[in-house]
Amino acid sequence: MALKITDACVNCDVCEPVCPNKAISLGEEYYVIDPALCTECVGHHDLPQCVEVCPVECIIPDPEHAETRDQLARKYAALTHANEGDAA
Repeated sequence: MALKITDACVNCDVCEPVCPNKAISLGEEYYVIDPALCTECVGHHDLPQCVEVCPVECIIPDPEHAETRDQLARKYAALTHANEGDAA
């Protein structure tokens, strides 16, 4: 499933640059994760990098966007294939 950032976020700026899918951006009050782009780093890393670097542990699974690991892998494939087409 996609991840989400809770309101415990302190806007420390460490999660955004480690996201390989550019799914994290600064929201109105704190950072947010775009569920359409979040693959929990499937296809890139063994563990979600944002969770690994978050000092306040405010990044959690988003129950509103439940996805299996296979679904995340398919999303990764679609995102990377789309990105390859943009480069051409």
